[in-house]
Amino acid sequence: MRPQGAPKSAKRRTVAMSDTKQLNIKWVKRIKHIDEQDWNAIAMNLTTPFFEWEWLRLLEESGSAVETNGWLPHHLTIWRAGRLVAAAPLYIKSHSAGEFVFDHVWVDVARRLEIQYYPKLVGMSPFSPTIGYRFLIDPREDEIALSGVMLKAIDGLCRRYGLSGCSFNYVDPEWAKILTSHGFLSWTHQSFAWRNRDFNSFDDYLSIFKSGQRRNIKRERNAMDRQGIRLVALTGEQITPELFKRMYALYTDTNAQFGPWGCHYLTPSFFEGLHSRYRHRILLINALREGSPTPIAMSFLLYKGDRLYGRYWGATTEADALHFNACYYAPIEWAIQNGIRHFDPGIGGHHKIRRGFEAVPNHSYHRFSEWRLQEILRLNIGKINQLEMAQIEDINAEKPLANR
Repeated sequence: MRPQGAPKSAKRRTVAMSDTKQLNIKWVKRIKHIDEQDWNAIAMNLTTPFFEWEWLRLLEESGSAVETNGWLPHHLTIWRAGRLVAAAPLYIKSHSAGEFVFDHVWVDVARRLEIQYYPKLVGMSPFSPTIGYRFLIDPREDEIALSGVMLKAIDGLCRRYGLSGCSFNYVDPEWAKILTSHGFLSWTHQSFAWRNRDFNSFDDYLSIFKSGQRRNIKRERNAMDRQGIRLVALTGEQITPELFKRMYALYTDTNAQFGPWGCHYLTPSFFEGLHSRYRHRILLINALREGSPTPIAMSFLLYKGDRLYGRYWGATTEADALHFNACYYAPIEWAIQNGIRHFDPGIGGHHKIRRGFEAVPNHSYHRFSEWRLQEILRLNIGKINQLEMAQIEDINAEKPLANR
């Protein structure tokens, strides 16, 4: 949904900084209109891969994160003397699907107050509920000052197009103080995470569990051999175009099983484009039957530095413990072997707690344009966050870990 009066081309305006140098503010509707090297010069410093130019370009060019799907790209860029010094991946949204921040309660409050909730402005990597969002800022610049300029520009955009407000999802905790200093309110959500405690092997990892759960995990691992299934980890040049096509087919089938609740957001061309542009960030876990080169199941993960992110999985057949092996055990073993310190397996799935993951908080930050909605958020969000943190503690109390 294009907000009334939204421009079809980028706009520029100039803001004077305290050092008297000039900043150019430019709103960009397609990331392809920004030079790849310019964007990545400030994106590569982030721990997450989900804001690099190639990933965001594929989402847009494949028809996945586009206006017709309710994601209108509206990226904010800041230039100094022709050099890109800051950027914010932003989207004008006509719904909340694909964010995995379930704001239906605020939609309902707005409806009762006869406030139009959509369109709204969202900062995140589409369809990627992984912690790490922050403005991309050249490390030579003053992050606090530039963030203030950018948030002021965002305020102006919301007023100009009648947006209900702005939210930043899955925010990098180190950046959060800047948002709170500008009146954004934190909303706590629950994720899962695995942390490498200097494990030397998968057996070393198993030693953290109580004996009963160690036996259970060993049984689930051995289930692959009993069923004639082997798991193969592939990265980079090892991944063929055919495997990306296979992954899309499995991704589609998996989401189809959930009917209207499925999360089928990505197109075939997105997966096909990964081979030529982004396979250096991809880990595929392939499950193979003996004597067949075609995977019966696959899990799709990304990695950058010492971090691993689980995103999608699918299977053509049911097999005992196949999901646990393809999505958890094989990636954890690969992580240990490759120096990964942190593994985000994706949201949801209470069963993760029994396989070595822990419940952790993530935070979205919100500021509504309409004062009544903002005041209701301010008065209630503290209690909501307390309840969420209590639930996280309850989940972690179920961890089957040995006393160490």
